[in-house]
Amino acid sequence: MSKIINYGVIGCGMMGQEHLRNIALLPEARVAAIFDPDEIQAAAGKAIAPNARLHPSAWSLLEDPQLDCLLVASPNHLHVAQFEEIAARRPLPLLIEKPLYTDPSDAGRLADLSQSYPAPIWVAMEYRYMPPIQTLIEQVRQATGGPTMLSIREHRFPFLDKVGAWNRFNRYTGGTLVEKCCHFFDLMRLILADEPVRIMASAGQEVNHLDERWDGATADVWDSAYVIVDFARGARAMLELCMYAEGSRYQEEICAVGPEGKIEALVPGPGRFWPTHLGAPPTPQVVVSRRHPKGPQAVDIPVDPTILDAGDHNGATFYQHVRFAEVVRGRGRVEVTLEDGAQAVAMGLAAQESAREGRVVTL
Repeated sequence: MSKIINYGVIGCGMMGQEHLRNIALLPEARVAAIFDPDEIQAAAGKAIAPNARLHPSAWSLLEDPQLDCLLVASPNHLHVAQFEEIAARRPLPLLIEKPLYTDPSDAGRLADLSQSYPAPIWVAMEYRYMPPIQTLIEQVRQATGGPTMLSIREHRFPFLDKVGAWNRFNRYTGGTLVEKCCHFFDLMRLILADEPVRIMASAGQEVNHLDERWDGATADVWDSAYVIVDFARGARAMLELCMYAEGSRYQEEICAVGPEGKIEALVPGPGRFWPTHLGAPPTPQVVVSRRHPKGPQAVDIPVDPTILDAGDHNGATFYQHVRFAEVVRGRGRVEVTLEDGAQAVAMGLAAQESAREGRVVTL
């Protein structure tokens, strides 16, 4: 490998472009090749990475001899087939966006890939790397004495417009509790260091996209949910999602509680959505509230403005790439494994099933 890491990027939509902007901030890394079937998105990707070669297909990109690693940021329902093609043609170190899959029948295909893929695979779970959430993860044991309860609230804006409106339909996304919430199920497993055994959910489409029709079909993606998860060693976790609450001060609020205290991470939404008449956007915070001595202690967790401006995930995409690049160089370890990504999807699918059928789903 040369001193510079050369990325090949498949998918230059909204999330793909965020990856491109963040790779541009990495030392000794560049985007060497990109592919997107949509000409407008491909041109947008080229504008961000002007030295990258545009390829007419993903398979043409895989033949590019300069590549050291791959990033897949295509729509959800394409991930498994593209992953299989990469495995068959050019199994380079791979960063693949969440969710890994959308159809329960694809779980076996992924299990086969996990056994045979010869290079590192990192699933893009950006929320782990938001600085306040990263701080919570690092301090949760000390602050709580071991968490027994975990709550995650996301009050945010509706799904944004994407090419072909693919994110408006369960058949392409896997459903909101897969597409959007696999991040949160991943955090539950990570923070509690345990595996889920039961899931109960209530969810629906209450406000957003009710009158939207695309190619004769009505948008059916949910915009709100409650999910309760029981874990094997007795801890409980809850997710509260509302996608018509963009007026909130914080977008994500995570709270872990244990016998010795609690710790909270407060994360504002993208700065570009903050009302300018209110002044500067809120600063992320971590709050530790011990039982002895009583009282909260709040610490601001600011993010470098350049990194913050490169995406909508509070700097997380950049910090994720820093770690992935070390894996590509052979100096780091994969922190979000294929199993992590698959388990997060399995939890999301179980939550979708629970909400549809009005019953508890056992894992």
